[in-house]
Amino acid sequence: MTTQIHPTAQYCLTEDQVRIQLATRELARDKVASGARERDQRKQYPHDMLELLLAQDALGLPFPVDLGGSGEGMLTCCLVIEELTRVCYNTSYLLVMTWQPFYAISYAGTPEQKERFLPPLLRGECKFSTANTEPEAGSDMASLKTRAERVPGGYRITGNKVFASNAAVADYFVTFAKTDPAAGGKGITAFIVDAKADGVQIANPEDKIGGRAIPSCAVSFDDVFVPDDNRLGAEGEGFIIAATCFTKVRPLVGARAIGLAQGALDNAVDYATNRVAFGKTISDYQGLQWMFADMRIQIEAARQLLYRSAAVLDAGTSTKDAAPLIGMAKTFATDMAMQVTVDALQVLGGYGCTTDYPMERFMREAKGLQIVEGTNQIQRNIIARSLLS
Repeated sequence: MTTQIHPTAQYCLTEDQVRIQLATRELARDKVASGARERDQRKQYPHDMLELLLAQDALGLPFPVDLGGSGEGMLTCCLVIEELTRVCYNTSYLLVMTWQPFYAISYAGTPEQKERFLPPLLRGECKFSTANTEPEAGSDMASLKTRAERVPGGYRITGNKVFASNAAVADYFVTFAKTDPAAGGKGITAFIVDAKADGVQIANPEDKIGGRAIPSCAVSFDDVFVPDDNRLGAEGEGFIIAATCFTKVRPLVGARAIGLAQGALDNAVDYATNRVAFGKTISDYQGLQWMFADMRIQIEAARQLLYRSAAVLDAGTSTKDAAPLIGMAKTFATDMAMQVTVDALQVLGGYGCTTDYPMERFMREAKGLQIVEGTNQIQRNIIARSLLS
């Protein structure tokens, strides 16, 4: 099989993209960075940051113009995510939790569903959570145990989900259940579930090591009625919808990783150029200079691969054909972020292990990115299948 990558899917940042990038960098430094530590420690949903992003029209970046959005592509969205994550993972998380349901509804929703859900989502008037993972079914989505039984006027959904990001504040869930258990992955259907519907129970937020201001919760559906007009796509299309949308979101995960790594390097360089040991700043020692050089090399390599994968999507390549390249970018960027944040923490010595500096926070947050939206082991499976087929 030959993967069909659009031949013109190269990239060079446009003037508008550079303007958005620099404006976001300034916003992040002036109005986001100072509260990053408190958001992580308090573990409370950052309503003020949501209002800030709304005021900047950031939530609507990928939304079509006819719905009030900016109509920007994936590369521009990655630039914004990277700059925000460079100072505050939790603030960029707000955009991810807006854009994830946007991609799902845009891909599989009916015109009526798009009109009903997308404008309020863009305006911050409603919030979504994606409830996909189950206690015994994460990467192995075909093994979902949640069931959706056909009843007059809709479905009755019963099952348990875990790690549903945004669940505690969500108005709706995009979730997946089996309408035909005997059909395996082909028997999965996607739904939009009202969080206030009878039978929906949301547990207390998990005590996570990263992204702690955005609540992730276990969710149970106990005979929850979902009307026909809240089914997302046709019966049996849930697996395809999930695979398509998760692939679409993965460049944003890579952008978060690059932002974390760049933020860690920024802080390490600032510390090293001011810290004096044995009569000179520690940045004068060649051992640290080589560490910094290696960190910068890895960040820039990940950035170029990630931007290329985003440009491929923007050029119209299907998510199926783009999936191996996107998997490479997500895997390389998140593995890189884990290594760079560990090395950057090392530069600070004992101070790096304290919460007085953001290094331990960057490291904690980087770890989760190797797992979310398809573990890096699953991404390597995708890449290998593409290569060997």
